[in-house]
Amino acid sequence: MTKPLYRRHAVQLFLFLSLTAIYPSLLARSAGKKQITKQTLTVNATNPGDKAFKERNFPKADSLYTSELQKNPASTELLGKLSRVQVTLGESIDFENTDERLKHYHKAAEYARAAITLDSTYAKGHSWLAASLALMADKIGTKEKIKRAHEIKHELDIALRLNPNDEVALSILGSYYHEASNIGWFKRMVGNAFVGQVPEGSSELAEHAFRKAIALDPDVIRNYHELALIYFKKDREEDAVSLLKTALEKPVFLASDKRRVEEIRKLLKKHSQEKEETVNNE
Repeated sequence: MTKPLYRRHAVQLFLFLSLTAIYPSLLARSAGKKQITKQTLTVNATNPGDKAFKERNFPKADSLYTSELQKNPASTELLGKLSRVQVTLGESIDFENTDERLKHYHKAAEYARAAITLDSTYAKGHSWLAASLALMADKIGTKEKIKRAHEIKHELDIALRLNPNDEVALSILGSYYHEASNIGWFKRMVGNAFVGQVPEGSSELAEHAFRKAIALDPDVIRNYHELALIYFKKDREEDAVSLLKTALEKPVFLASDKRRVEEIRKLLKKHSQEKEETVNNE
């Protein structure tokens, strides 16, 4: 197969725009799971905020969590949930409405930082901070994006050190390594010389992160899609197609999943057409 349907340009710096589709499906999934450790967001079926989030009524969840926080301002878990819901609210807004989306991402970062300030060992605080930092990078220059990339990686490293099974952090990390691996040696040399140390990564590291994220939560469409793109680049077409077909069997939770499903179908159609052309030319 030739190049994938789309290829993001390395100078746009790696992961920021491509990360915008990560979180909604992961967040919606996490709301439906009951977690039992300090490192995750616990879900209580009788909690009104959790119930609203699980039902994808994100404005209501935000309002209920905010009310709870007023009664318990030192709750790292509530701060984590508020950061999560702010990311999701931002992702619910049309992509063109950048200013409105950024308001939510900035709030998400504030809540995450507050949680970390209260408890630096709270893994999800670091995960949501990494998520919000990535998503709010629309209007910053290249040097600032590189600085932001290092901050994101720093937060991911902490999150995964505290909880190696953080599926959100693993998915973000997979994207980080994938995008960093797309930077050629010349662009890397120029970037290091003029704008700062360019993040490093490899397709092997990206593959490992996505594989682990899939093992932890096999229903997230995004991880199959991103891993398939890596396999296409490695000429592992059968593996890539298998992943894409598996992704189409997974539940669609939010609009970002729908967009990925459309793109997956285009990729499969493109692959089928190219395969047919190869056969006809033999």
